[in-house]
This record gives sequence, C-alpha cells and structure tokens, in this order.
Amino acid sequence: MIVPIRAPLAGLVLLLLIAVQTKSTENNEATASASSSPQKSNCASVLKVVDGAVQRALEKFADIKLGPNQLAVTLVDLSDPQHPAQASYRGGEQIYPASVIKLFYLAAAHRWMEDGKLQDTEELRRAMRDMIVDSRNEATGYMVDLLTGTTSGPELGTKEMEEWYYKRNAVNRYFASLSYTNINVNRKPWCEGPYGREMQSVKMSKPNHRNWLTTDATARLLTEIVTGNAISAKRSAEMMDLLQRDPSADTGDKNDQAHAYTAQGLPSGSKLWSKAG
Repeated sequence: MIVPIRAPLAGLVLLLLIAVQTKSTENNEATASASSSPQKSNCASVLKVVDGAVQRALEKFADIKLGPNQLAVTLVDLSDPQHPAQASYRGGEQIYPASVIKLFYLAAAHRWMEDGKLQDTEELRRAMRDMIVDSRNEATGYMVDLLTGTTSGPELGTKEMEEWYYKRNAVNRYFASLSYTNINVNRKPWCEGPYGREMQSVKMSKPNHRNWLTTDATARLLTEIVTGNAISAKRSAEMMDLLQRDPSADTGDKNDQAHAYTAQGLPSGSKLWSKAG
C-alpha cells in the first residue's frame, strides 16, 4: 500500500494507490450506519485522473496479470483545502493495509492524549516516532497495548477473552464514532504471526481476523491531518512532522520510505508526507 501526499505548485494533492488483492467482506467492528456517514460524490475532473491512472496501470502490468479487482485508488485534490475534491476507484473495498494501519494508531494516540486517557511521556513519543518514521512493529505493538489496555500473552478463558477482545476494539469504536466504515483497526503488526490470546482473538473474530482499511478511509484520515482537522490543528501538525519524508536526501538506503514506494515516481523537487506499507 502506498500513501503519499504531494505538494505541487498548483496546490496540495493527496493520493492513495493500492495494488494488492482486496477483500470486500463487511466489517462489523468498525462500521457506522450509512446514514451517519458523510456522502462524497466523485468529482468529474478528479475521476478522469483516477480512471486514466487505473487504465494505464492495468495496461502496464498486463504481463503479470494485474486484474481490475486488485487495484484501489482514492485521489483527493486539496487545491482548495476548504472544499476537497475527491474521486475513487473501488475506494470502499477492504484491503490488508500492512504498516499503513499505523497511521490510524497515531491518530488514535493523539485523541487519547487530548482527552487525558494517555499521558504524554517521552517513552510514548519515542514509540510514536519509531512507529511512523521507521515503521517498527515493536513500537506499534506497544502503542496498541497503551490504546486498548490489552497485552499479548498466554491464552485466556472464555469470559476473560471476551473482556479482552472488547477492550482491544477501543480504536475500532473510536473510528466508528466518526463514521469511518468498512475498516478493522485492532491488530498488532506481526513479524512471525500471532500466539496465545492474539491467536485466540484471530480465531474468534473472522472476518475481522486481520486489520482492514479502504483507500477512502485512509484518504479521509490523511485529508483531515493535512488540513489540520485531525483532533486539532496542533496535533495535526505534530502528525505531519512524523509523516514528512525527504526524497532528495541520500541516506544510502534505497528501500526506506523516502526513496522507495511513492518517492520513486515523484518528479524532482516534490515534497512528500507518507506512511507506506
């Protein structure tokens, strides 16, 4: 999953591009009613850009049999930040987000701190930075523990497990309260797989046995961060600081988020804020 934000001279444009196998199963954990969700219609001019990009991608990768159901795109034109223009291709389809899920944990952490549910400590800030800047899974697991009041560990009895799983869905309930739909944000990113109570929760919660995002949901959160509307203008700015990449700097690591993923396709002089996975 690629989540870039690009700032050309004409104005700020936010783009999400996913080229992975998608899943359309309805998510019960973080789905608000359709009537409470903001309705966004496709902007004709932006949709033309999206449709063209999708068609070119399908043609370019026809030799590896990239299918129309393996691609999802949401594009938001922020030339006028007060009136974002959006269009998408399969933007509501569930996709396994890999490390892009960390963006949602970042936003939740700032909400918790704003509400006094998390203490703003040096260790918390270290974990947030490592989670976003270096995309470290251990830091993300620590953040999930803090946000939900749960920890990994040995298997639990049925009643204890139900209580544990309710707590683990705290971030899901937060985003559902904001009318985010068709997402699941309750898993730690694993290097070798879940064990103990983590595996118990996987078995008891299909189809939400994995994290799921949509390009529409991710575009919405990024738009709110970029426009200063995620929690507060100050907290949005703090999140932007962590998301900023410098594609011009020579770090010697061509696989980092400043040079791989989206950065490879940006023209010289572009600015980039991203969370890739």
